[in-house]
Amino acid sequence: MLQPEVQVTVPPARPLTDTGPVRTDVAVVGGGASGTLTAIHLLASRAHDLTVSVHDASGEIGKGLAYGTSDRRHLLNVRSRHMSAFPDIPSDLVEWARRTGREPDAQAFLPRRDYAVYLRETIDRLADDRLSLRAERVVDAVPTDGGFELRTIGGRVTRAATVVLAQGNERPARLAVEGIPLPEARWHLPDPWDLERLTALPRDAAVVLVGSGLTAVDAAITLLGDAPDRRVVMVSRHGLLPAAHIEQSSTAWLSPVPSGPVTADQLAGLLREQIAAARRQGVDWRAVVDGLRAPTQGLWQRLDLAERQRFLQHYAREWEVRRHRMATEVATALATYRDEGRLQVLAGGVAAVTDHGSRCELELPALPDPMFADAVVNCTGPQSDVARSADPLVRSLVARGLLTPDPLRLGVACTPEGDVLDVSGQVVPGLHVVGPPRKGVLWETTAIPEIRTQAAALAHRLPAQRHVRV
Repeated sequence: MLQPEVQVTVPPARPLTDTGPVRTDVAVVGGGASGTLTAIHLLASRAHDLTVSVHDASGEIGKGLAYGTSDRRHLLNVRSRHMSAFPDIPSDLVEWARRTGREPDAQAFLPRRDYAVYLRETIDRLADDRLSLRAERVVDAVPTDGGFELRTIGGRVTRAATVVLAQGNERPARLAVEGIPLPEARWHLPDPWDLERLTALPRDAAVVLVGSGLTAVDAAITLLGDAPDRRVVMVSRHGLLPAAHIEQSSTAWLSPVPSGPVTADQLAGLLREQIAAARRQGVDWRAVVDGLRAPTQGLWQRLDLAERQRFLQHYAREWEVRRHRMATEVATALATYRDEGRLQVLAGGVAAVTDHGSRCELELPALPDPMFADAVVNCTGPQSDVARSADPLVRSLVARGLLTPDPLRLGVACTPEGDVLDVSGQVVPGLHVVGPPRKGVLWETTAIPEIRTQAAALAHRLPAQRHVRV
């Protein structure tokens, strides 16, 4: 049975006064999962009195891109028992689900919109006069003596000793074919999370989703679940869907980790060997991937730059479809749509697109004839190169040299602990990053279990840096 949205109350933003800019110890920029988890862990510690401000243009906390969906069919792709906000209280989400009348099974995949409610209720429970929520877009962070001045699009200023960049994933980069960007046409949907446009498409529409990852999966679930006459074609370079979770008795196969420097080929060989060894013991390959989750960040850091590039070129997609899996219910739905002929998943990408006004014509190498579509949706995944970011704060920091891409352009140049490195490779005092922008340094940094660990570690470190308070 559908559960009603739970209304929560977060303390309002402290008003500006005539005495000067608002002052805070820690300014968290971004109110999605990364920012909310950071604030939660800062507030969870009663051993300090650090003031915390969370800045998000939407004024809503806990959502962001990942959990802002309004479609209850969009499920978490990690089981509830692994999605607690607290690494040391693994049952917290499950207990919350039980208290609020939701699915209390630790093995369940909750709706993502419910997870946003969980984050909001968790921070509401911890909130006191240390917390301010500011519904504003931060467009610049200017270093000052003892911290930063955060400037907003409306001209307001907050002084902070420490700034945590926690904007999460950006929307996809503009879709282009053969280097030519797609036009701003009626059929071009550049934002896969714009559910209003998705659901407004004709009920018999033919839709092409460019990309076949988890974002494309969600778009397909919305499009095909709403209208039985719609047809969806997913197309990507490899044509690989995320694998599905299954019920399994063993949670992880603990793989031996080699010592010393490693290569991309050695990591791929390690995975193949462990899968074969597990199979001989009657254990599914998923347990092997889960067993490698903990040491993955350490293994990634032992690859030199050339080996990381080799991994990205040859192995990344096959790893990701196994590592970031679909909920069982979602996989079942997609299998049904494919059996019905309503969903195709094709390799080879898009060769050409021709604008025909309200529709377009696509050449797909996997199909013998051109295809006419009512919509093309950009599901290519987040734009990760900070040098090409559309975020005004990121652009300002890049222009000032305080922020620069990591060598792989997967995120931000930073230390493994999240201390931001400037264009010269030096740590920027008081500037930190949490979540997906650490991908170039850590690789595994986009899922809640990794993000909550980063947030907890940063919250533990920051009180020791009180000497830089404004």
